[in-house]
Amino acid sequence: MSVMQVETNSGLRVIAILEALKGVLSFAVVLGIYFFPSKDLRQLTELLVQYFHLNPVHPISEMIIDLSRRVPELNMNVLMGVAGGYTLIRWIEAYGLWNEFRWTEWLALISCAIYVPFEIYASIHHPSLVSVTLLVINLGIIAYIARTLYSKPDSDFAVQN
Repeated sequence: MSVMQVETNSGLRVIAILEALKGVLSFAVVLGIYFFPSKDLRQLTELLVQYFHLNPVHPISEMIIDLSRRVPELNMNVLMGVAGGYTLIRWIEAYGLWNEFRWTEWLALISCAIYVPFEIYASIHHPSLVSVTLLVINLGIIAYIARTLYSKPDSDFAVQN
């Protein structure tokens, strides 16, 4: 096994752990929606935003807080289904990255890239250490996965000798 392969394995595994943790967090959301009455859910959401020092006027934070306030108006089954689907996607991605399945590397690249415009917007309009750090981490992950895909011999992008 070459040094590049060891580096790729460990890098992809770190990203896999991050994706699995996102899945755990979204699963906690599913459980929170299921077990907490809407008033308690709203309060819990606002406390979590404060606890993690998230910007409450950040578009994503606002959306989450607004959803927690409107839970009685929403179809709980649909909300739990969306959160459950997100959980499943994160865990599938984590499993695939851990096992170096090529298609999950593409999935990770695309799913990370989807967040970039929102993170740029947040960093410009609501700058904070959290928003800038998330943007930098996400761009680093995108660069790493792109390099990993590019460097693989069976890659469509690999340099042919």
